[in-house]
Amino acid sequence: MARAGGITNAVNVGIAVQADWENREFISHISINVRKLFDFLVQFEATTKSKLATLNEKLDILERRLELLEIQVSTTTANPALFNV
Repeated sequence: MARAGGITNAVNVGIAVQADWENREFISHISINVRKLFDFLVQFEATTKSKLATLNEKLDILERRLELLEIQVSTTTANPALFNV
């Protein structure tokens, strides 16, 4: 009878070891996927910042051009004789 109990104990230990192994494997997969997500987010942030900086530069140029055009239009409307030839 003691021997049967020992086998049962060995089976229980084997099941526990297998479950522990599966849990560790699951945690490993989760950790790897979290790391991949983190790497993606870091890359996404860098790319987005770069694109936004480029877009901001273009908007600044357009704003300056618009201000210049507004000045030209206001000058033209204030002094139309300057442009009548």
